[in-house]
Amino acid sequence: MPWIIRRIIDGPKTSTIKRKKIMNAQTAKSEYMLLFRGNEWHKDLSPEEIQKVVSQWKGWFDRLTAQGKAIAGNPLEREGKVVSGKNGRVVADGPFAESKEAIGGYFLLQVKSLDDAVAIAKECPGLAYGAVVEVRPVAQECPIAEDALAGAQLAEARA
Repeated sequence: MPWIIRRIIDGPKTSTIKRKKIMNAQTAKSEYMLLFRGNEWHKDLSPEEIQKVVSQWKGWFDRLTAQGKAIAGNPLEREGKVVSGKNGRVVADGPFAESKEAIGGYFLLQVKSLDDAVAIAKECPGLAYGAVVEVRPVAQECPIAEDALAGAQLAEARA
């Protein structure tokens, strides 16, 4: 039986819920992902200008880490593989570095609200050069599994 079906039938693990409740009670913070899109922000800059922006970016991350707001973050290599199709039958090169939508890196934040995460995203040094920052809340549970569980509970209640 696939794990997602088992999870829907059995419900979430108690230890996971307890850990999350303890974590949320202690910190009252949620996790948000900043996804940095666009790998061409630097194309019109000199090597010195690129180094300046990279240093600003690192300083920004270091400051957020010292403040306890950034808990992880990394740049991504320019190219990788894209897996798709039933059972992962299609493996293609990509995403391509020249894509404006390519994700160049991420920060994982732990802050009080989406507004706080957006305020941090607005400080991104790459914005002035065409980078785009997508801000997404990190789900505690898979939203698809939650919807399926709610549907199954509703169907059971009607039966």
